[in-house]
Amino acid sequence: MGDARPGAAELDAIHASLAAKDAGGLLSSTRELPDAARGGLHDLLALYGDDSVIDAARDVLPPLPAIESALRDLDRLARHARTAHPEIAVGFDLADTGGNAYYSGARFAVYAEGSSDAIARGGRYDEVGAVFGRNRPAVGFSLDLKELAALVPGAGPRAAIRAPWSEETGLRSAIRGLRERGETVVCAMPGHEDEGEEFACDRELVAVGGEWAVRPR
Repeated sequence: MGDARPGAAELDAIHASLAAKDAGGLLSSTRELPDAARGGLHDLLALYGDDSVIDAARDVLPPLPAIESALRDLDRLARHARTAHPEIAVGFDLADTGGNAYYSGARFAVYAEGSSDAIARGGRYDEVGAVFGRNRPAVGFSLDLKELAALVPGAGPRAAIRAPWSEETGLRSAIRGLRERGETVVCAMPGHEDEGEEFACDRELVAVGGEWAVRPR
């Protein structure tokens, strides 16, 4: 946007105002910038929504090469995402400048039904490898595992088999065989027998005629 070069403090304030969509704060933090730069930054606050955002941005933002390139990238990424996953909805927020400073390109957030916050966030950080001597294209994301786990339908606890604790060879072999077949076997440790009750054990491993067998509890 022209030759505007805000200082570090002003740039932080601009980013904070954009992220909060704070029009008053943005006007204050850009008061030293040229009118074209102030107007373009203010226009970003309203540029969020569906595909029409890209066309609107082309209409109102300064026709600078960097801006044109960024809009083309966003349009291409959206089309690619829809081609790969037709079921998803793609939206844009050109004022969303949150995230880590090492991002060098498009940033994204993934939302899912049932969650009010993003379950994944990420973006391009092509320049970060330069400190290691290999400046190459890179992209990554982070997941909120607690948020993701809360969205997984609960199947309830899996029924387990309760077994006594012993070093007896036959018992250890029986437990190992059950676990290899995919069964959950809970051994009642000496002195901690009551703790095993927290597991949903519907069967138990018992000695019958010198052999270890599973029977209903």
